[in-house]
Amino acid sequence: MGRPLDILHFSLHGLIRGQEMELGRDPDTGGQCLYVLELVKALSRHPDVRRVTLVTRRVSDPKVSTDYAKPHEDLGHGAEIRRIDGGPKLYRRKEVLWRHLDAMIDNTLAWLRRERRMPDLIHAHYGDAGYVGRQVAAVLGCPFVFTGHSLGRVKRMKLMESGMDGAEIEKRYNLNVRIESEEMSLDAASFVVTSTHQEIEEQYAMYDQYAADRMRVIPPGVDLSRFDGEGDAEVVASVAAKLERFLLDPQKPAVLAIARADERKNLAGLVRAFGGNEWLRENANLVIVGGNRKLIEDLAPGPRKVWMELLRLIDDCDLRGNVAIPKTHGAAEVAGFFRWAAERGGVFVNPAFTEPFGLTLLEASAAGLPLVATHDGGPRDILANCENGVLVDPFDPVAIGKAIEGILSEPTHQAALAAQGAKAVREFYGWSSHVNRYLREMRKVLPMMNLPVVPVVERVGLAECERWIVMDLPSALEGESEEMMGRLRGVFEDGTIELGIATGMSYERAMGMIERLGMPLPSFVVSRLGARIDYPRPGAVARDEVWQRQISVNWRREEVVKVLEGLHGLELQPEAEQDALKVSFYRDDRSGPRRLEVQRKLREAGIAAKVLVTAGRYLDVVPVRSGKDVALRYLMHKWGMDASSILYFATLGSDAAVMRGRMLAVVAGNSDPQLEILTERVRLRYSEQTGLAGLFEGIEAYGFLEGKKPPGPDDTLSSDHETVSVEELLP
Repeated sequence: MGRPLDILHFSLHGLIRGQEMELGRDPDTGGQCLYVLELVKALSRHPDVRRVTLVTRRVSDPKVSTDYAKPHEDLGHGAEIRRIDGGPKLYRRKEVLWRHLDAMIDNTLAWLRRERRMPDLIHAHYGDAGYVGRQVAAVLGCPFVFTGHSLGRVKRMKLMESGMDGAEIEKRYNLNVRIESEEMSLDAASFVVTSTHQEIEEQYAMYDQYAADRMRVIPPGVDLSRFDGEGDAEVVASVAAKLERFLLDPQKPAVLAIARADERKNLAGLVRAFGGNEWLRENANLVIVGGNRKLIEDLAPGPRKVWMELLRLIDDCDLRGNVAIPKTHGAAEVAGFFRWAAERGGVFVNPAFTEPFGLTLLEASAAGLPLVATHDGGPRDILANCENGVLVDPFDPVAIGKAIEGILSEPTHQAALAAQGAKAVREFYGWSSHVNRYLREMRKVLPMMNLPVVPVVERVGLAECERWIVMDLPSALEGESEEMMGRLRGVFEDGTIELGIATGMSYERAMGMIERLGMPLPSFVVSRLGARIDYPRPGAVARDEVWQRQISVNWRREEVVKVLEGLHGLELQPEAEQDALKVSFYRDDRSGPRRLEVQRKLREAGIAAKVLVTAGRYLDVVPVRSGKDVALRYLMHKWGMDASSILYFATLGSDAAVMRGRMLAVVAGNSDPQLEILTERVRLRYSEQTGLAGLFEGIEAYGFLEGKKPPGPDDTLSSDHETVSVEELLP
C-alpha cells in the first residue's frame, strides 16, 4: 500500500463550500465545483490518503455568503477547503483574474511553508488553476496532474461557429491566455485526467502538447447515497410545493432539465422541442430548474438573456399549466427534483450544445430516470455504459421531441430503461471505483519523479536579513559612475538588506563581474536563467543540488537542439554560453521566429520546455520547471523569505515572469522594451530614470531602505472586463 498520501487539488473560480453548494448561481459555479468537492471528500475516505485539501480563492464580498471568506473549512476525514488570497477580495468572474494568479502562487507557497507541508501530488482543475498549480508543483518538486474540464480551444471554436466576432470573444473571455495556460499545463503534467474518450479525441487532441500516452479516462463519480430510500419528508414536500403550483395536472410524466441558465445549455431548444410536439403537450409536463433567481433584471447579462427567451417561448407555445420553472431551490432539493420526476415515470433531458461530461445525467440515472441527451461529449460514454436512453442532435428540436415521446409513450419501455440506468450507474460511476483508479494512476507517477521535495528548513548558511534586493547584471552596469556604484554598495553596509542575483549568464561570469564592480558578495546567485542556484561564500561556493535534480526531470536537451538547430533566424550561441540545462540561440530580431512559434515547434515534437526571449536578440530554451521566477520562489520557500520583503530590479526581458507576484518590482527607464507589456500595479513601478538611478527612484518610492510597509495586494478591478495578452503572462 505504501505510506498514506497528501494531495492538493486546485479549483480557483466559482464559489465553493462544503455544504449547500450554490450550483447554477453563475457560470463559474457549476459541475466542476461539485466534482472537485466530491472527489476531495471521496479521497479522504480512502485508507491510502492521509490528507487532501481543496485550494480555492478567498472571496470577501457583501453580495455573497461570508462562508467564502473563511480561510479554512474542515470537511472531515482529513479533508479540508483552504481559501487563499489572490487579487481582488470581491467576487469576480474567472476571465478577469489572470493578472492576480501569481499572488495566489506566492500566498499558497507561504501557507504550505507555515504548515511545514510537502504534498505528494498537485492536481489542478481548469486553465486558471493549471497556471497556479503547475508553478507551485515546480517549486516543490512534486508531480503535477491536470484536468481541463472545459477547454479554451473548443470554446473559441463554438463561439466562432455561433457568429461571435473574434475580437469580441477575446475581449470577453481572454481565451488566448487561457489556451496558452492549458498548453503549458499539458507540458508540465505527469498525466491528464479526462472524463471520456470523446474528450480526448475531439478536444485535447486539438492542443500542440497533446500526448495520448499521458491521457487517463477516469469517469467522475456521483454521490449515489442521495438517491437511496424515499428522501427527506420535508424536502419532498418542499419540492412538490415548488413544482405543482405551476401545473394543471402534476401527475403527468415529467420532462425534467436541470442546468445553468447558459445559452450553451440549450434550454430554449428543449422548450421548442416540447412545445412543438403535440403528444408531449397533451400527455406530459415540462420542468426546467435553471438556477436561482429573484428578479430577472438583477441577473447577469447571460442568464438574463436566457430567461427572457425562455419566458417568451413558453408564452409563444402557450405552455402555461404544462411547464414548471421554480425560482429558487436549495442544494438538498436537487435530488428531490430527480426523485419527483422519477415517481411520475418521467425522463431527464440534457440538450446542451456541448457537454464535456454530464454529471446531471449520472444523478438522473441514479434516481431512476431514462435519459435523452446531446450527442456531443460525455453523454456518449455515459449512455454507452448505462444503456438507458437516447442520444440526439441538440440543434434538431423535432428529433429531441420525438426521442422524449418515444420513451414516455411506452411506460414499460420507460420503466426498463429506468431500472437499467439505476443499476449501471452504480456499477460504473460510484466514487469508490473512481478513487481506486485515480490512486492507481497516481502511484505510478510518484516513483517516476524520484526526487527529494524542497526541504522546509530554517536559514542555515544563508544570511539572515530583513530585506532583499535581487537583480540581474546588465552590461550597462559596467558604465555606471563610481558615485552611483558607491551608493549601491552603501545599501548593503549594515547587513539589514542583502543582495541576490538572478541572471542568464554563467555563475563564473556573474561572479567575475561582481568582483570587477566591487559589489558586495551576494547571498545567492541564480544563473543560466534558473539552471543553477549557488550560495557564494568567501573563497567557496555551495551549489543547490536538490534544485539541479528537480528541474532535470523530463528535460531532453539533445532533442531541443535537433528540433531548433537550422531554423531560419536562429543560430546557436558559442559553447561557453550553453549549459546542460539551457540551450541558447542568437535570434535575428527582423526575421527570427517569435517566441510562441518556437514554443509550438517544440510542442509539435512532444518536448516540454520554456522559451524565453531577451532584447529580441537572444532566445533561450530551459526546462519547463526552470526559469528565474521558479528559482526565486524555490529560494523563498526553502529559506522562508517573504516575497513582500524582496525588491526586484528589472532590466531584461527574462525578468518579466519574476515581476508578476508579490515581490516589489522596479523597472529601469532604459529596460528591455519587452517589459513594457506588463500592466502597472501597486507592486510594480516603471521608473523614469535609467540604470541604477531608476533603481533608487523605485527604492525611494517604496520607502524600502526605511523598511516602510509595502503596498497591499492589488485589491481593485475597475471593470469586469480586463483583456490580458499571452506575452504579459506566459511563460
